[in-house]
Amino acid sequence: MEQPIRILVVDDHPIVREGLVAVLGTQPDLRVVGEADSGATAVARAAALAPDIVLLDLEMPDMDGVEVLAAMRARNPALRAIVFTAFDTDERILATVQAGAQGYLLKGAPREELFRAIRVVHQGGSLLQPVVASKLLRQVSAPSTSPLAEPLTAREMEVLEALGRGLQNKEIAAELTITERTVKFHVSAIMGKLGAGNRTEAVAIAAQMGLIKLA
Repeated sequence: MEQPIRILVVDDHPIVREGLVAVLGTQPDLRVVGEADSGATAVARAAALAPDIVLLDLEMPDMDGVEVLAAMRARNPALRAIVFTAFDTDERILATVQAGAQGYLLKGAPREELFRAIRVVHQGGSLLQPVVASKLLRQVSAPSTSPLAEPLTAREMEVLEALGRGLQNKEIAAELTITERTVKFHVSAIMGKLGAGNRTEAVAIAAQMGLIKLA
């Protein structure tokens, strides 16, 4: 049996935190290994616990959530984080994606959507709610008609389209009958050609340029 996905829950509201812990505890493949009620505590516990996923609110009493995420990733560049917040301004969404968040959900999202986001991001994918994705598209810097300096290959376009559907590396590999290592190679090439800092930003830029359509 596979090990459960280890989660650090970061939110400064005790009731929200307790609710998340209770909801996540209903899933046998998810396990909350720690909680944090401030940015500084979150950074320290992320370093100490090395969770698989950090579920992060943006509103902290001592640090902005984007600063928290940046500090966590400075210590552990491989850290995977999902922003779970009430803030939906275009600028905050863009800032968190650029800081390395692989997922962005608004509080009030159905619990099944939260579960799916955790599983997708844990497997190396990214997931944005449609309302979040549409806001991000308005903020990405690439103009919709800007040609790529180096065009994407046919295979890279297939991988990009799969990324746009929120597929994980393993799922993309199975769908295209290639290895996960090859998928990672193509994702890196796609990010480089689009000038994206991470796969989530790559999907947003590609959609803005009209290369793919987001559901």
